[in-house]
Amino acid sequence: MSKSRRLSITSAPCRIEWRPSRWVGVMAWSLVVLGPLSLLASDIPRGWAWPLAVMALAWAAVDANRYCLRPRLALLIPAGPGQARCNGEGIDALRVDWRGPLAFLSWRDSTGGVQHASFWPDTLDSCQRRELRLAVMRMDSARDVASMAG
Repeated sequence: MSKSRRLSITSAPCRIEWRPSRWVGVMAWSLVVLGPLSLLASDIPRGWAWPLAVMALAWAAVDANRYCLRPRLALLIPAGPGQARCNGEGIDALRVDWRGPLAFLSWRDSTGGVQHASFWPDTLDSCQRRELRLAVMRMDSARDVASMAG
């Protein structure tokens, strides 16, 4: 038997690990500094500017810290009609939106809540980006079960 006949024609599932992007983390922490400075440099009366600047600093610091400390996610997208998984848990309604090299994923977890993850170029290289595109295309085509005769 030839070697080509022994190889399986089925595709492997797409396994991608999400982690917080360093680029987004740096941008978020820069807002910790720039937000309060922009309030102090504006024409807002000083009696309002200082309390708002402190609030902006606190809010931006909490938000940046929350983003940077998000746990990693292990995503598995099957090659066909199976159910996608996140950290071993089944997910529904997986959707991927592309904006150039950026990938934005959203899905429903087992409790029905909507979850989001964004892949930036520092978290998803070009090979993984292609693998994700192909896996989503395969997943979409597996959902369309209507045949030409149907």
